[in-house]
Amino acid sequence: MQSKDYYKILGVEKNASAEEIKKAYRNLAHKFHPDKGGDAEKFKELNEAYQVLSDAQKRTQYDQFGSAFDNRAAGGFGGAGAGMGQDGWFWGRPGAEFDVQFDDLGEMMEEMFGFGQPGKKRRDPKKGKDIRLDVEITLEEAFAGVQKEFVISKNDTCPRCFGSGAEPETKIKECFSCRGTGQVQQVKRTFLGSFTQYVICPECGGEGYRPEKPCNVCKGEGRVKKDETVKVEIPAGVDNNQVIKIEQRGEAGRRGGKAGDLYVRIFLKAHSMFERKGDDLYILRDITLAQAALGDDIEIPTIEGKDILLKVPPATESGKVFRVSGKGITRFNGFGRGNMYAQINIAVPKKLTKKQKDLLEQLREEGL
Repeated sequence: MQSKDYYKILGVEKNASAEEIKKAYRNLAHKFHPDKGGDAEKFKELNEAYQVLSDAQKRTQYDQFGSAFDNRAAGGFGGAGAGMGQDGWFWGRPGAEFDVQFDDLGEMMEEMFGFGQPGKKRRDPKKGKDIRLDVEITLEEAFAGVQKEFVISKNDTCPRCFGSGAEPETKIKECFSCRGTGQVQQVKRTFLGSFTQYVICPECGGEGYRPEKPCNVCKGEGRVKKDETVKVEIPAGVDNNQVIKIEQRGEAGRRGGKAGDLYVRIFLKAHSMFERKGDDLYILRDITLAQAALGDDIEIPTIEGKDILLKVPPATESGKVFRVSGKGITRFNGFGRGNMYAQINIAVPKKLTKKQKDLLEQLREEGL
């Protein structure tokens, strides 16, 4: 029997660590799993390779004897009573539905199919959904901070039952399907064998209890649809694509559950004069040839709307950048401001008067 290269099958080097082998297998298992449209034979081959290389003893024996070692040196896969059949697939001892030594199989199966364990809840079934909003603001608003107001349609606490889901003066009883656990057991059969899956109880939605008589207004949900006006304080210094989280301003949870959160994503409008880079601002400022040659005090606009004077020294070249400290954007942490950078551009006039042409001719004669 020709020896299989398990390292090549998993795409790892022979000196790969256990973690590298595990990571490689997980990635390939997701890709080739038959229930996800993958290649069943390739998936079976991956399992075979991982069974060997993930076990230190089997890996050592494989390095010595090759893939044929399992029937003559290792005593088969999966410990007592389990081994590799002639078709290359795993079998278990009588009464064992799946009896291979696969420590992280449950973790990977849970990722792929949602298989879980009793009492292990992956989410709070009562928690309300998060709400996400996009808002566009100006650069001036980002500099100073601003309050924005939104009207959002969401599930809110029922005014009749106050979120309990039960009619006033009625009881809330334990769910008869899950006996208060919030989970029920299902068995899923695959070509790998039968797997026990614990899922959220469909009768009570994972809560473990149900109202004796559902609320007439919310029908037992504990919440109703309504429009709400939300005011969001956007702090100074917020940047483009930044997300502001407002806790428990999302949708109300079912039957008194915790509300979701509100996430507001910020988008900055393009500015006519300034370009923002982090907390700094950049501006292009035109000056005349005379100002560049002789120097001058020129006015520069700022984000707060007040012009300041910038001293341009004589013989300033086009493209020269001047830094104005502390005139950038307010820092998000509230401590100080960034800087402003003014780049000088010597503007060449497209039209000249006769007097201007005569003067420039005289300057040229003088070597300028």
